[in-house]
Amino acid sequence: MALIQTSLIWVAYAVAVVILLAIASVFVYIYQTPRDRAASVTTVCIFTTSALLATVLLLPVDVALVSSTTHSKLGRKKDWATPDHVDNIVFTLKVVYYTLYSLDALLCLLVVPFTYFFYEEYDEAAEEEGRQTIGGRLWGAFKYTIAFIALVVILFLVGFFVPVAKNTRHSKNMDLDYFKNLLAENHGERALTFALGLLMTLGTLVYILYTASGLALLPVAMIKSAPAMSAPTLAENTAAQLDSNRERQRQLEMRNEGRSGLDTRDRRELEALVREERTLIRRERLAVEASGEERSWLMRAWIKIEAIFRPIKLLGGILLMVLALFIWTSMLITGIDKAKNSICKAGCGYILGHINIFQPINWIFVVSAKVFPVDYVLFLLLVFFLFSASVVGVATVGIRFLWITIFRIRKSHTSPQALLMATVLLTLIVLAINYSVAMIIAPQYATFGPQTFCDRPSVPGIQPDCSNHQSAIRHCTELAENPAAREVCTPSVASTFINRVTVNFPFFGVLDFWAQFAFLAVYLIVFVTTLFRTPSLDTDQLDADLEEEEEEGLLASTGRRFNATWQDITGRSKARAAQYGSTDGGDNGRGIGSETGTDRDTQW
Repeated sequence: MALIQTSLIWVAYAVAVVILLAIASVFVYIYQTPRDRAASVTTVCIFTTSALLATVLLLPVDVALVSSTTHSKLGRKKDWATPDHVDNIVFTLKVVYYTLYSLDALLCLLVVPFTYFFYEEYDEAAEEEGRQTIGGRLWGAFKYTIAFIALVVILFLVGFFVPVAKNTRHSKNMDLDYFKNLLAENHGERALTFALGLLMTLGTLVYILYTASGLALLPVAMIKSAPAMSAPTLAENTAAQLDSNRERQRQLEMRNEGRSGLDTRDRRELEALVREERTLIRRERLAVEASGEERSWLMRAWIKIEAIFRPIKLLGGILLMVLALFIWTSMLITGIDKAKNSICKAGCGYILGHINIFQPINWIFVVSAKVFPVDYVLFLLLVFFLFSASVVGVATVGIRFLWITIFRIRKSHTSPQALLMATVLLTLIVLAINYSVAMIIAPQYATFGPQTFCDRPSVPGIQPDCSNHQSAIRHCTELAENPAAREVCTPSVASTFINRVTVNFPFFGVLDFWAQFAFLAVYLIVFVTTLFRTPSLDTDQLDADLEEEEEEGLLASTGRRFNATWQDITGRSKARAAQYGSTDGGDNGRGIGSETGTDRDTQW
């Protein structure tokens, strides 16, 4: 029975990894530019993204395996869960975790930089002339990667020799067995702990900027993404506005025919009309492409399917907004609880002995963990939501150094170099998500899951019986001093590893903990801002097509969205625009985007 249960848990993880591989592939193919696709870049990005997501999604497997050794309703170990059997489960999880963590670090610090330089070494002209070989590109990429190899060696050497926190060893709270097991004695394990702690802390700083912004922007962008005007109506109105614009230009030219030049007023108006004409031409092209009139029947069918599911997308955005606020509230509750009730405060990175304030997400996960794989599905959705928010944040903010934009991440327009750098950022962010989920969003679930123990006097060698004393069953916590708790409760490997980082190197723990409040503050600022201002992606330097897409109401008001959706499905507009500015919904005689160039510049 135990073997079957363990096998089912690992099978569920294997299925999740396959799903992750599909998600990573879709992410890479959506964002990379079709013109500059490189097999090496695509493969590395997909593999790296899959590996880092697989690391985070190992947590529910970890919790399920250690929790399967106990009777949660009786508060005691199962008959087959001997100490040796439990040790084997924990050892297997350690091997998988350390393999994945080491793989993530090597991919982030070595493989991705090497791939970046390998791509940069490519010279199409030299290859056509036969002056460039694969060996030459490999050697050129290796020369630039030597600096990163030195960085990895230095990082592990520092972690190998750096002493753990001395004040932690002498703390009275470290007398508990749970905390004694966190103190790293093995130098190799200490080196890996230090390296991952450093990367996790760097990732937390990136997580504050990108994930917090994306968490606020993603639901609002989904809500505001339905067009206020259907593609057929937009095409008709744009054509009418373009005719009117050109007619006005002809009138100005005829009025000033024979003169040496235009007067100041007419010149300004003509310049504004020329700018508007360029905008309308691009808008007309986008409207024709959006309607699918010049595309294959398959693309037209896809456009209609998108229009059908548009209302679902809008409702999904509302649900995601509620979920984001739910996550924000739960993180704030845990943060306050840890800041106030941590047993050792900054000395151990604000480890919380037990939950003192009811935290809703943690409670949901603990309850759902009693029936695997319900908690696994919920955890998969949570991680995917946070990862998607991170992608939206990276796409919105771009890859920057201070105020200087280095690369932009846009659908079908992302260069291979930008995609590799985005992959590094996402690797660091996912390590930070791992800390945030395990220590802030669902701390009790991530540490002990639904495990319980019988809080009654016990006889050595005999487990206490709570079958008739349900009130004596307690949830496992780090501070449980009952000998029965130490025999029954098995902490997850993930929480042990993260707590080992914060206990042995409290600086990392303190920085990671207080950074969560910065995350909450950034989310709140961006969320409040997006409620009053349409989110945009670097509007000052957008390509013309994206600028027009936003300007056309793809992020516009919600008043006519369902009507526009129906017109997109049928492929026909209700009204045939015959004059400048005539629209089906009425815009006081002015069509969408009918402002002059000067007015539009002021608006943006």
